[in-house]
Amino acid sequence: MQIAILAHEKFPGRAKTALGVLRYGDYDVEAVLDRDSAGSRVSEFVPDVQDAPIVDGMADVEADVDALLIGIAPIGGGFDESWRDDVRTALENGCDVISGLHYFLAEDEEFAELAAENDCELWDVRKPPEDLTVSQGIAGEVDAEIVLTVGTDCSVGKMTVSMELARAAQEAGYDAAVVPTGQTGIMIEGWGNPIDRVVSDFTAGAVEEMIVEKGDEHDYLFVEGQGSIVHPAYSAVTCGILHGSMADQLILCHEAGKKAIHEYESFELPSIQHYVDLYEDLAEPVSDATVTAGALNTSGLEDDEEARRAVEEYADSLDAPAADVIRFGTDELLEELLE
Repeated sequence: MQIAILAHEKFPGRAKTALGVLRYGDYDVEAVLDRDSAGSRVSEFVPDVQDAPIVDGMADVEADVDALLIGIAPIGGGFDESWRDDVRTALENGCDVISGLHYFLAEDEEFAELAAENDCELWDVRKPPEDLTVSQGIAGEVDAEIVLTVGTDCSVGKMTVSMELARAAQEAGYDAAVVPTGQTGIMIEGWGNPIDRVVSDFTAGAVEEMIVEKGDEHDYLFVEGQGSIVHPAYSAVTCGILHGSMADQLILCHEAGKKAIHEYESFELPSIQHYVDLYEDLAEPVSDATVTAGALNTSGLEDDEEARRAVEEYADSLDAPAADVIRFGTDELLEELLE
């Protein structure tokens, strides 16, 4: 499928959905929409993902595309009215629209009418199934080893780490799969439950349902984590995934140099060891999960030697292997996780 990705004013730093799709998605990306960087190319900002021109809007996309994918998800998942012209243009041109927002495009009267008129599909990725229910506490009974990424904050790389490790394990000959729990993972994998949109009583059950569905088909499941257990807004989602997955192993993801919670800067991050204790203690009633490895996002550090030192310091603080899976690969983590 040929697509354009909307990432206005956020690419690349705050457009993790766009970057995730560019790096892992099975799409041919023909353009990225970002009015702040129009005239440049993706490779000028991020050299290790699929390249594409960056244009001012949907009207400037020269290639034929099948869909427009909204590649940013602001806090609260709202729809920015400045995007309306691009979505309207896409639908008028016969393109489907893929959205990971909490604002459902299919419930927008204008978009619904345009989609019907032009035989287009509006895929609201964050709309959960209607038949979810509470957890039965059975995820731990599947045959697969369950590895869950957890974080010190949101947007520190949990989805990226899950994807990198699963793909590297597959390339090494292991039978591994990703369990997507957020809009980006669902867009990449083509299935999953959007846990942050599920009724709170059903969050653990929604994760368990996916584990049970895939757990006897694979040897390893890498569950995409969300948020952080200390996040003032998203901790409930984090806890639901932790308990619903009944994980065997946890990978603690962190961003080098981060001191406070993103957009909640009055909340300082606790020590790394405190996170380890929190996650393991919270998991303990349902599983024997331990933090067996760490993943450090060093994208904010330009020098490789500085990044290596940061990874070594992070490993020391965890007393476990650690790596930046994008910068330095996954070998050390896989050796620990798959032994």
